[in-house]
Amino acid sequence: MSGAYGSSDGAQPSAAQRLQGQLRSGFGLIGPRHGRHALSVEQADSLALPIGDDGVVIGVDAEGQPAVLGLVRPTPYDVVLIGGLWTAQVLALRAAATGARVAVETGRAPAWMQLVHAMGGGQNGLSVHDVGRVPPQGASAGNPVLVVRDCGMRPPRGRVVAGPWQSVLTLLPYLSPVAPRLLRQARLVGVQRVSPDEAAELGRTLALPRGDVDSLPTLADGVTLWCADRDRQYVMTQPTDSETGLFGTPRRMD
Repeated sequence: MSGAYGSSDGAQPSAAQRLQGQLRSGFGLIGPRHGRHALSVEQADSLALPIGDDGVVIGVDAEGQPAVLGLVRPTPYDVVLIGGLWTAQVLALRAAATGARVAVETGRAPAWMQLVHAMGGGQNGLSVHDVGRVPPQGASAGNPVLVVRDCGMRPPRGRVVAGPWQSVLTLLPYLSPVAPRLLRQARLVGVQRVSPDEAAELGRTLALPRGDVDSLPTLADGVTLWCADRDRQYVMTQPTDSETGLFGTPRRMD
């Protein structure tokens, strides 16, 4: 009986017959053979790969290392920033630079128009909408979205909420009666300089250590305490030359 690689008379198959047998059995052409790259067990510890976090560089940490915020996620991600417009605009610009579309919901559109013009009049990934007028964004893995809600002390419930590949950053200038609800649903909270009373309230809400509560009223402009679950990190956001030209120097007050 004939087989895939030979015949019944015991003759050795030719190269052409072996190739035909491989193709019929589902294997493609055999590629070139190269020597294998291998490491001994002793050498494995010396192997290092330049792999870091993926996301938006929001500044540097206390050790001077880049601090990265992963805003593009396959799951809903709510962020609350208790701070100034300057930091929110820098984050929006940097998110757009990584390829995310940014939709700003705001009651002070003129404050965002300089950024819109700098990015090509809204043609390069940033759009500004009145409060309650943000249309569905159609976010996807290939088209992620960051919605920035700059709606004052008492932002209404948003029509466009966090979802897969669509994160929402809510900016609060100070604490307000709606802050506890927003903080409870947030996956990440950023806090800039606040009053001692606000710091004490945030300490209770976020379960902050006494040292962090005491430091919040003294934070410098551009410094944010980022809190996620039990993790906390102070980050200094340092503007680039182009960001300084657009927004000026870091500031807490608008």
